Amino acid sequence: MKCPFCGNIEDKVVDSRISTEGESIRRRRECLKCQRRFTTYEYIEKSTLMVIKKDGRREPFDRNKILSGFLRACEKRPVSMETVEGVVDLIERTLQKKHDKEVISSDIGELVMKHLHDIDEVAYVRFASVYRQFKDINQFLGELKDLLDKRRT
Repeated sequence: MKCPFCGNIEDKVVDSRISTEGESIRRRRECLKCQRRFTTYEYIEKSTLMVIKKDGRREPFDRNKILSGFLRACEKRPVSMETVEGVVDLIERTLQKKHDKEVISSDIGELVMKHLHDIDEVAYVRFASVYRQFKDINQFLGELKDLLDKRRT
């Protein structure tokens, strides 16, 4: 594994942990040249799931896009990296089980929003404002009103 700090390809594994679902292995590594530590993940290679975009294009599913969206939405929020990674794993498993070869991008977005709603309401509103592409403040206020109405029930 190439060290992200100095580029050396020699390292040693310091710690290995299996994810709670048993779907991945997290490895802490130490570079033998610069002695800095970094984390890698090992996943089972699954059949390629294709994502159908709004404009009809197809591209391979990329869990890192979901992860980066989650991280942006949860920035400066009390949501642990462990929680984010666990939910991204759950979303990926759900998509792999539910969809054989293709999934519509809007299905992924709605699944992300559902989980964000359960984790952190501020992160949910952040993600929704980008995902739903609010055109004006009224659409944004409508989403907030729906959120408050659900909270009261």
